[in-house]
Amino acid sequence: MEQGFLIDTNTVIDAQMQIIPENGMQFLASIINKNFTVSFITYIEFLGYKEAKKSSEEFIALANVIEINSLIIQECIRLRKL
Repeated sequence: MEQGFLIDTNTVIDAQMQIIPENGMQFLASIINKNFTVSFITYIEFLGYKEAKKSSEEFIALANVIEINSLIIQECIRLRKL
């Protein structure tokens, strides 16, 4: 199974604003070109920005979105207690 990456809201926003260093943008592009995942929180935060453009909507629509369920909630609680 290929390793995947969960992309955070700040990373997606910084990439859209083009403020990530060139080598970071190249790495991010390689991830996005294959297959990328965001959490439902990132999806909401990214599209909830008042000035989100149509291109932002089209971009984030390409992502796999991890939606919340009770197993994820319980795992988050477990990890926070570590």
